Amino acid sequence: MSVLIGYATEHGSTRSVAERIAGHLDAPGRHVELLPFDRVPAAAVHEALVIGSAVHQGAWLPDAVRFVRDHHTVLAARPVWMFSVGMTAALRGPARRLASRSEQPKIEALRRQLSPRDYHCFSGVIRPEHLDRTGRIVFRLLGCRYGDFRDWSEVDAWAARIAQDLPAASADSDRPAKRPAGEHGSDTTP
Repeated sequence: MSVLIGYATEHGSTRSVAERIAGHLDAPGRHVELLPFDRVPAAAVHEALVIGSAVHQGAWLPDAVRFVRDHHTVLAARPVWMFSVGMTAALRGPARRLASRSEQPKIEALRRQLSPRDYHCFSGVIRPEHLDRTGRIVFRLLGCRYGDFRDWSEVDAWAARIAQDLPAASADSDRPAKRPAGEHGSDTTP
C-alpha cells in the first residue's frame, strides 16, 4: 500500500508533525512517502493520503490549497486524512476557547470539498521571528505567548488511529470516502 504524507510548512513545525505521522504509518507492506506539496509529482500513484498545512490568517498555505485544487478528482476517490497546524495553544483565555471551538471558513471549505475520513488541528511552534513587527504587536495585545506547543502524544494518538484504519482503507480505496459535510471523527464508513 502506498501512502502520501503531503504538507505545506512555513517555519518547519508542520513538517515535524508530518514526519511524526509518517513514522507511525511506516510498516511492512506499506510504502510511505513524505513530501512537501511543491515536490509531489502525482497524487494518483498513492492509495491513501494524509495532507496537512500550517494555518496563516485562517487558511492553509497556497501550496496546500493549490494541491487540493489540482488533485481534487484523485483526492475525492481515495481515503484522505487532513490536519492543520496553527497557534490555538498560544492563545489565552476566551480567545483560546473561541479558537478551539470554531472552524476557519477557508479550511472548512476544503474539508467539505474532500470529505476526509478525519481532520485534526494541532498546535505548532510560534516564535517572535515568525512574525513581522505589526504581527508581534498584535500577538502581544491578544495576550498570546510564544513557544513550542506541539503535543506529541496528541499527534501520536491521531497517527495511530490512521494506521489502524489504513488496512480497511486499502480494501475500499477505489471508492470515495464521503461523509456528510460538517461530520467529524475517524469513522471509516464510506
